[in-house]
Formats: sequence, C-alpha cells, structure tokens
Amino acid sequence: MDIDGKLYKRFLTRQEQYMKQHEDAVNEKQHSKGKLTAAERIELLFDPDTFEEIDAFSKPMLPGSGEFGKIISAYGDGVIIGHGKIGGRVAFVYAQDFTIMGGSLGSVHATKIAKIQDMALKMGAPMIGLIDSGGARIQEGVASLAGYASIFHRNVKSSGVIPQISVIMGPAAGGAVYSPALTDFVFMTNKTSYMFVTGPNVVKEVLNENVTFDELGGANIHMQKSGVAQFVYEDEENTIRGVQKLLSYLPSNNLENPPLVDCGDRDERIEEKLRDIVPDDPNKPYDIKEIINLIIDKGTFFEVSENYAQNIVIGFARLRGKSIGILSNQPKVLAGVLDINSSVKGARFIRFCDAFNIPILTLEDVPGFLPGMDQEHNGIIRHGAKLLYAYSDSTVPKITVILRKSYGGAYCVMNSKNLGGDFNFAWPTAEIAVMGPEGAVSILFRKDLAESDDPDKLKKKLAVKYREEIANPFVADEKGYIDEVIDPADTRRKLIAAFEALENKHVSVPSRKHGNIPL
Repeated sequence: MDIDGKLYKRFLTRQEQYMKQHEDAVNEKQHSKGKLTAAERIELLFDPDTFEEIDAFSKPMLPGSGEFGKIISAYGDGVIIGHGKIGGRVAFVYAQDFTIMGGSLGSVHATKIAKIQDMALKMGAPMIGLIDSGGARIQEGVASLAGYASIFHRNVKSSGVIPQISVIMGPAAGGAVYSPALTDFVFMTNKTSYMFVTGPNVVKEVLNENVTFDELGGANIHMQKSGVAQFVYEDEENTIRGVQKLLSYLPSNNLENPPLVDCGDRDERIEEKLRDIVPDDPNKPYDIKEIINLIIDKGTFFEVSENYAQNIVIGFARLRGKSIGILSNQPKVLAGVLDINSSVKGARFIRFCDAFNIPILTLEDVPGFLPGMDQEHNGIIRHGAKLLYAYSDSTVPKITVILRKSYGGAYCVMNSKNLGGDFNFAWPTAEIAVMGPEGAVSILFRKDLAESDDPDKLKKKLAVKYREEIANPFVADEKGYIDEVIDPADTRRKLIAAFEALENKHVSVPSRKHGNIPL
C-alpha cells in the first residue's frame, strides 16, 4: 500500500461511488415495474457467495460534444459481467442494468459482453445473458451496431460448444433480438418482457395498425405463436429458478456428459398402467405425457416449448439418474400429426441434444404429415426434411418406441431403424404401414367397394384384415425393422438396459466442413 494511503482512499472512493449507483432510491423505479435489478437477478441465479464481478469500473466511451453526444459517465456502462457457480458448477453471465442509460448497448458495454462470452467459451462453461435493454445506444451510432455484430459472432462460435441461455427480463428490440435467437434457449417473464424487430410505433407508422407491446412481442406471443421463447414464467424469481433447473440436465460443454443425479427410483419398476393408456379405438386420443411420466424417473420431466406446436412434445428427463431428451407425438393435439411448426420444433431439439451428448428417446404415435394447401405452400416438404435430417445426422444413442400409429413418410422420419435408430421397439398396439388401414383398403379394393351392396361393412372387414396381416408390429419384428415387440409395462426396464448398452457408442462420420440442412 502507498505510504500516505492516497491510492487506498481512491480505491474506497470508487467502491462508494459504485455502490451509490445501486442505492434503493435508484432501484425503486425498477421494482415499481415488477422487475428486479441486475444485481438482484445475479444474486438469485448463482450459489450464495460464489459470484465474482469483472470490469465493474469500466466507463462508457464518450462521443464528441453536442446535443446528440450526451452520455452518463457511470461505472459498468450498464452491464454487469462475471462468473460464479450454479448448482456447484461454473457458469458465466452478463446482466444488463436498465437503471443505467436504460441498459443501452454502446461500444464498452458490447466489449464487456464479448469478453465474458470469450471467457465462457475458453473455460467450457455455460453462458447466460440476462437481457433488459433499450437497445443500441443511439448517441454512439455505428459503434453500437458493430458491438451487436461482435456479440452475434461469438454466439455462433459458441454454438454447440457451450450451452447458451438468454433470459429476457425487459425489452429486447431491433437488432438486440438476434443474440437471443442464436442461443439455445430463451426464457421470458410474463408481462415484463418483450421481443420484436420493429416496435408498435413503427408498425403504426408503416402499416397503420395499432398494437400493444404485449400483443406484438410479449412472452405469451413468443411461447404460443412464434416459438421464439421456450420457457415463460409469471415472475422473475421463477424464471431464474427455471434457468437453474434447465442447467441441471445439461453438461457444461460438448466434451462432457450431463450430470448424474440419484433420483431414488427403481430400475426394474413395472408399470401395469401402461398396458391400458393406449385406447383400443385407434382414432381415440390420449395424453402422451402420462406415458412419459410413468417411464422416466419420477418427477423429472422438464418440458420445453410446452405451449408451441403442441402436437409434438419435447423435453428433458432422467432415466436411472441420467439425462435424456424426449421427443413424442401428442395424439390429443391434431392426432399427433407432423406439421411445419412441430417438425422445426423437434429438429432443433434433436440438434441440441446431439451437440451436448444427451441420448434421445422417441415415443411414436403419428398418422403422417398434416395435409392441405396451407402446409404444402408454406414448405412442409422442406420443414419436414429438417426433422429427418436432424435424426439422421445425430450420433448420440437413439431409441424409438412405437406406441400406436406409424404411417408412411412419418414412420421413416421418426428415427426409424434405417434412419439410424439404435434400438427400435414397438408395443403390441403398434400399427406400422404405408398408410392407415381404412385408406389402404380404399385404394386396394376400390372396385370391390364400388360394387358392394354394403361398402361400409366391407371396408371395416377389410381394414381389420389389413391390420392383422400387414399393419401390425409382428410383421415388422419378423423382418428386422424393429428389434422387439415389448410388454408396455416393461418399457422402463427395456429402455434402461438399451441405453446402458449404448453408453460407449461411437460413430465415425465422413470428413466435411458441415452438412447443408434444409433451412
């Protein structure tokens, strides 16, 4: 320490000035909006006393003088960056501070975010962005735009290497929305967060449409209609708990396996209820989530994108304490058909699981792809191919269980044996064929049905015969297209044994820069 203590006094003065920026009077405006401050969010996110801040005393780059050049010279430049532990594992974070210049992004602000992104990538640890910003700092002009581009570039470099999570806790508008869109998962908080490329004022000016912030880009819009957000919670505390829960299923990087958690469930558990969930009537719906929750370790299913494209269900769970990704058709929504939105939803989830060594379980009950001009004209061929590509390109352990319907191209797409499925099982209720029995006999026996005195009765009779001779799992089993027809009650034990057999799976892939997924 210097002899007269001047440097130490300067150190204390800076600390005091920094703390004044976060006094109660300053934070009250944030609280009045139902929002936490950046520091409070960080405190909730990390394990107690583990967070270490970096570059707390950075100051904004002041532009030239003039009425367009006014910038508040605050420490931190509106963003807190640092590292700590979440669930005992290292993670990195940036948290935009709306109380300082609206959390706007200038060159120093962007440099800090880029710095922590580089550190997360170098250390192989998750990167979490707590976003609450008015967008680009207008006074800094092109420097702000360049800052965003540097962040986007790092998002792409980190993709598939470390988990990247965006937590929208206020506004995210204009170019600011593209960093979250490039990350793996987006969390939003209902009524206090929103995302859009162009705001309500621009919509009014250009299209003469009156729309509110929530109607244009609120949390529920992005959860239910756009699919941009995978998780929405009612308040910030629960949103942050959701982030912690998600991380508990994920490895820290692509070179690690997901963490093992003892769930206290029995491997050999037999669930006789599974024999009765699928109705005898092939056209009657049921809830696939009942089956999921009976198979996995109890209470471990964590659904992703719950309210978007609900005809497909995706999420993380544990089987014998190990993380798996689950993708299932949902018969109670659109009969479980594949359409544009569900194909894209499923494909992105599979790509994530494959990147981070998370085995994939597919539970299949799919009558085919959704027909109609709307789907065809909007590219169901291209979008359906994304799901096919994702399954075929993935190299993690993959198991499929056909529960009931498995028809046509949808049979191929849903991790069929010839697409790369490692173990493919079927329940006795499975129907595997080019198309449903009724459609098949309508084509094969068109002339007989036309000449029949009672075509409906004949059609039903022929459909039953078609099921018995062609559309049943025993035919597929005997030809090797599935590995075994199993007792539904024994599904959990079969899956545990199969995933254990696949633990050391290794796949050699051709040397290439990357494939060309049909985007």
